[in-house]
Amino acid sequence: MAELELIEAIQKALSERAGIVRGPGDDAAVARTPGEVTVTSVDAVVEDVHFRRSTHSSADIGHKALAAALSDLAAMGADGAHAYVALALPPGMATTEALALVEAMERLAERTGTTIAGGDVVSSPALVVAVTVTGWARSEAELAYRDGARPGDLVGVTGELGGSGAGLLLLSGTEVDLPGERRTSLLERHLRPEPLLATGRALAGAGATAMIDVSDGVATDAGHLARRSGVEIEIEAAALPLQAGVAETALAAGRDPIELAAGAGEDFELLLAAPPERRADLERAARAAGTRVTWIGSVREGEPRLLLLDERGRVLALGGYEHLREPR
Repeated sequence: MAELELIEAIQKALSERAGIVRGPGDDAAVARTPGEVTVTSVDAVVEDVHFRRSTHSSADIGHKALAAALSDLAAMGADGAHAYVALALPPGMATTEALALVEAMERLAERTGTTIAGGDVVSSPALVVAVTVTGWARSEAELAYRDGARPGDLVGVTGELGGSGAGLLLLSGTEVDLPGERRTSLLERHLRPEPLLATGRALAGAGATAMIDVSDGVATDAGHLARRSGVEIEIEAAALPLQAGVAETALAAGRDPIELAAGAGEDFELLLAAPPERRADLERAARAAGTRVTWIGSVREGEPRLLLLDERGRVLALGGYEHLREPR
């Protein structure tokens, strides 16, 4: 299918929603934003860096690309609004594959109250999906930022960790005896992550002073909070909540389960800091959003850095994922 025909097919696959004055089909989208503050993030997934087409379907890739971008809005406590998608398609990629990618994005967009409002299609040596998302809040005071952690705050994380890393190990051929449901859950965690928009809004409203999504691993993302806030963050590795099946999969691959929980990344949970007096409020907010908060550390004055400690109080030399340093 030629470029113009593909663009027309993509336009037909996308829904029209309120708030979009002009969507795909013009040179630029025109949208009405319902809030007073606009929150914007750009994210991209690249073949053989974030995914392999041998293990990820086109639908998996489309879902994951939009989910990763929306997770940045969740970390701010913002509502999702609009998404703009640039597809760089490699030679030989079938039209049906490209449409499956877009249709999966559209299903996630519908579920999260997001409208895919425009984008672009180009050719490329490898598949790249770049997503710009814009969200909103009624005021900047409703949002959570990376620089809000203060000495005395508690550090918590939502949900469970290590599932995406374990799912990637399974996709890469790690053999381990797991119940079918548990194996499927780990694979889905890697292939089809969920952006926690409702959870982010709830936690920001309940008193989280700083927040970040766990995209590169707690060992990297907690360091971002520490440096941006100018504080020292101490996290107990043994307190990290492991998803069921992570320990068995890690050991089968000759890896430490804590390494997956702290460093594998792409769990897209929310890491937060908050004053101790808001602890109960945050726990209630998380439960109402369908998850839980596990308290894993604390904030104190000191050199802006993360200290990840083992059960004996020794600093673990674990790091999360960093682009330009190593392949995922």
